[in-house]
Amino acid sequence: MNPICNSVHVRVPATSANLGSGFDTVGLALDYHDELTFTLNDDPNDGIAHVIIHGEGADTLPRDETHLVVSTFRRACATFGLGRLGFTLEATNNIPQARGMGSSAEAIVAGIAAAAAFAQTGDLNRPAIFDMAAQIEGHPDNVAPAVFGGLTVSWDFETAEGVGSVAVPGGEPLHGGFHAVNYPVDPSITAAVFVPDYELSTEKARQALPRELPYKDAVYNVSRVGLLPAAMNPVVLAQAAQAQSNALLFTATQDKLHQPYRGALMPPSTELIALFRSKGYAAAVSGAGPCVLVLHYGNAREAIDQIASEQLASGHWRVLHLPINTAGVEIERR
Repeated sequence: MNPICNSVHVRVPATSANLGSGFDTVGLALDYHDELTFTLNDDPNDGIAHVIIHGEGADTLPRDETHLVVSTFRRACATFGLGRLGFTLEATNNIPQARGMGSSAEAIVAGIAAAAAFAQTGDLNRPAIFDMAAQIEGHPDNVAPAVFGGLTVSWDFETAEGVGSVAVPGGEPLHGGFHAVNYPVDPSITAAVFVPDYELSTEKARQALPRELPYKDAVYNVSRVGLLPAAMNPVVLAQAAQAQSNALLFTATQDKLHQPYRGALMPPSTELIALFRSKGYAAAVSGAGPCVLVLHYGNAREAIDQIASEQLASGHWRVLHLPINTAGVEIERR
């Protein structure tokens, strides 16, 4: 199959996973993007990937076939029936690396979306992109909001051994593998992401988790994560409950499953979260950390910056005040 265009521009949002209580299941897209342009080489016999990187990771990311965007693009091209394409990838990276803002999910989604845009006309098949991206990433919590935008809850539906799908009365069979549901987010919800000058690998963060948890802690998190869709879209609630929207956000982001065990790996982040929560703000680790996410209903930018004034003045932190992204990955064929 030949590509249908010569160039594709891809725009993928940053994401924040977990939101406190929703460990490995909940994700949120943020209006902060990496932008990548894939341009096919003029010489059809030139099958090389030429990589240009601006911004985050410009001094550390590889510029060859081992780059995650390139390797994912190659894999997706094979799936979509494209041959080995030679191209130039020019990436303008804004999403911090290894900070808990979904940089690896962004790279995977970008590579798949670009391959799909070269292979297929029309709008992106988002469910197919999500499924492929989740399989490559190994877990769906960051790739789901990167693909669909907004607030997502995602899961791996495990069917019985040897069964590929389950018949559901009145609907399509429910297939095994990854699934996601996209929830609306009130446009008045704002996010502040505090980005530190140190990194934390997801692998180390996972190694800090215990093998077993107290039953009461599991119940604690189940009760909190059940509040998240309503807390992020309080218009669905009665008027009296809407007035308590920030209280719901505060409660819904409580957690006993992962943050207590990871705190020792990122003391400055843990201290900042505790500071915000002591003031009644819904603060949590973004993904595996060490970024700190603060959610609020209504404009609280000045108050949030004031609470963290000491950290910001130290030079070790910066803050991004961001709307919630509702579009997910976007492509433009050229």
